[in-house]
Amino acid sequence: SHLGGVRHLGVDEHKWKHVRGNGESSWVTVLIDLTPVIDGTGSARLMDMIPGRSKHVLKTWMNDRDQVFRDRVKVVAMDGFTGYKTATAEELPTARIVMDPFHVVQLAGEKLDRCRTRIQQATCGHRGRKGDPLYKIRRILHTRTDLLTDKQKTLLYTALTSRDDHVAVEVTHQVYLQIIAAYEHRQRREGKKLMWKVIKRIQTGLPPGLEELAQLGRTLWNRHKEILAYFDVGVSNGPVEAINGRLEHLRGIAQGFRNLDHYILRSLLHSGQLADRINAL
Repeated sequence: SHLGGVRHLGVDEHKWKHVRGNGESSWVTVLIDLTPVIDGTGSARLMDMIPGRSKHVLKTWMNDRDQVFRDRVKVVAMDGFTGYKTATAEELPTARIVMDPFHVVQLAGEKLDRCRTRIQQATCGHRGRKGDPLYKIRRILHTRTDLLTDKQKTLLYTALTSRDDHVAVEVTHQVYLQIIAAYEHRQRREGKKLMWKVIKRIQTGLPPGLEELAQLGRTLWNRHKEILAYFDVGVSNGPVEAINGRLEHLRGIAQGFRNLDHYILRSLLHSGQLADRINAL
């Protein structure tokens, strides 16, 4: 019954303990039921946590579910990890895979930062310092234009146009804003058109000097079906990130966990809506 009624599924990775290095044993794959959020009947709930984060881990979990469960799942929302996408496509061939908007915008923001730091190093010969034009706008670049003050708009315009070498940052910044505008459009159909135009525009054929934007274009094109699927189904991994935040808080107030089984059980009680069922017994 805990897995019953799941039609919209969210998948993400979660670090359950912090250790030196990047050991795989400190990661788990979390599976969230997004159906109540889509139906407007309640909040998302944690369904399960699996040790590890790989295609094999998710594929094995899905393969262990009965056919009724697999046929019922219609949408699976996830980040940009290819392993999760491949596992879902193989085990749930009829489900619609959606790449979460948050991770698409985050990816574009990372490329914008890399472009800014590269131009900063090339023009100034050092990492960003307080008085450097591009360093002063590092946070403003990630803020929508309509949320900026007049002073911030002036600072942004001056920094981007003060040197011809800054044109790469300006172009990458415009694409970043266009991606956000597509997601924010009140009509998803129009937003989908805007996103498709952005992806096609930067897919290939960009002039030299826009290396980060070219990388972003290739990535978005490879995942364009999953990116555009969001505008059709409206399912995102936002509730999954919210539960991840709750689990981080749980681990903090417990001052960490040593046993993964204990952590999984505690997490299910905390975010899996199981406490009420147990108390009812």
